[in-house]
Amino acid sequence: MKKIISTLAIITTTIVNAHFLTFIPSTDNVNSKKQSTIKLDAMFIHPFEQTGMTMEKPKGIYLGNKKEELPLKEVKKFEHKAWETTYKIRRPGVYKFFVQPEPYFEPDEGKYIYHVPKSIISAYGMEDGWDEPLGLKYEIIPMTKPFSLYAGNIFTGKVLHDGKPASNVEVEVELYNEFGLKAPSDTHITQVVKTDENGNFSFVMNHKGWWGFAALIEEGQKEYKGKMYPIENGALIWIKAY
Repeated sequence: MKKIISTLAIITTTIVNAHFLTFIPSTDNVNSKKQSTIKLDAMFIHPFEQTGMTMEKPKGIYLGNKKEELPLKEVKKFEHKAWETTYKIRRPGVYKFFVQPEPYFEPDEGKYIYHVPKSIISAYGMEDGWDEPLGLKYEIIPMTKPFSLYAGNIFTGKVLHDGKPASNVEVEVELYNEFGLKAPSDTHITQVVKTDENGNFSFVMNHKGWWGFAALIEEGQKEYKGKMYPIENGALIWIKAY
């Protein structure tokens, strides 16, 4: 999902430019009634570069594996169409939200991009069930408690495909760079790790803020203007380091 190739005169330049379906809640820890109405932003952006793309209306934003559908509101993020929802947390627990988008055709890469991101929130100190899957076709399960990490901690996740560990899968990692950090080169913007034979990967979050992890599995095809193109399926999770 990361290469856009542009040609200027006789010079060809490859720009590493990862698209992430970014899904960030107003907090991942609810500790008071004042914090209990959660706002969740869904946007299609380049998180490190802080530039946006248009995100068409998703099929839905849902809570939990029972797929409680939440209301959608169109907003603008980084000058492009994006979506938000709110949810009132009324009792202690661990809450898992996810977005089911419409597939996006990326002409520069000749493929459809279909990424399903999720966020996990702890309310009033509850911790049970943060490592349980939602049952998505492509999903990252946290193997590290996801809502109490510091900058410098290692985050470990397991990639599941149809409920089974997915080995040798690339996981792209990017910081939601609201801090104005500058990368020493384009290749430093998106970090990449791979899953082992058990579907596990690890990454040290070396800066505070929200980090996106995108496990990419190419599977299936979809038609665009009479031609079939591959689908890049992504299991995403957003984790905050304090």
